[in-house]
Amino acid sequence: MFPPGLSNGVGVLPDGPLIASVGGTVNFTTDLNPTETPFTIVNWQFDNGSKPQFIIISQSTGDTTAPEYEGRLTLFRSTGSLELRDLKLSDSGEYTVIIQDGMNQPIGHVTHLIEFNGSVSFSCSSSGSSLSFLWMNSSSQITTSDRVQITDGGSKLTIVNVTRYDDGSYSCNVSNPISNDSSNPVNVSVNGPEKVNLEPQSQKYTEGSNIHLSCSTDSRPNATFDWFFNGKSLSGSGSELKLTNVQKDQSGNYSCQAFNSRTSRYQTSQLLVISNCPCHVNAQCRITLS
Repeated sequence: MFPPGLSNGVGVLPDGPLIASVGGTVNFTTDLNPTETPFTIVNWQFDNGSKPQFIIISQSTGDTTAPEYEGRLTLFRSTGSLELRDLKLSDSGEYTVIIQDGMNQPIGHVTHLIEFNGSVSFSCSSSGSSLSFLWMNSSSQITTSDRVQITDGGSKLTIVNVTRYDDGSYSCNVSNPISNDSSNPVNVSVNGPEKVNLEPQSQKYTEGSNIHLSCSTDSRPNATFDWFFNGKSLSGSGSELKLTNVQKDQSGNYSCQAFNSRTSRYQTSQLLVISNCPCHVNAQCRITLS
């Protein structure tokens, strides 16, 4: 793991480290209150230590996104917050946001550092000559792949970028033309969070409705949850969010973020869009008799 980064700004970005995992999601959440009208310009930039480059420039005329970020980010124009998904090691560096509203230009800086997904290695040894090694996960034989390496004459097994699907009981079988023996098993448990789901799906509600949102994820131990509205953190936590007597100003983008305390990993759900329909529909009909 890299050392944590620092964030700073003039009332724009909160203080504190931002650490995420390769393949995960990170939210750069500003401290700005949602505006009724979008900012004139929101400009996010990235500096990996060589030279700054733009990520996205959002103006009233439209958005311009750098090709390497297409499909990987969501910008919340009302707060200037940014969500970046499918993280890569090359995303490690310093992020800057410049927000312009008339002559006002808040500028914030945040250093975001990405943690490598974990790796695990096993080593097997035995006395004798002409030894052959066979690695097992429970009852399945392990073979090499892009993530699985068997080296040192077969006596060492390494799995990189482990996922929860690498869970299991690992053992080594050693044999030669005379005899064979197996090691004691070693259990591997890989934790989430993964597959964060937000229910129900995006839909329209009438003013005054009560809305019950539910967030779930695969995680060991159980994940904790935080909720966001238009990119800004909501008070309270837990896997459920209850909105009572909703009003028009509560229309917008909702998401939940799951956190696993053991892996220190975050994962964010898809966006749920809540919009309001008019409460009443009035119709008039005139009848003329002759």
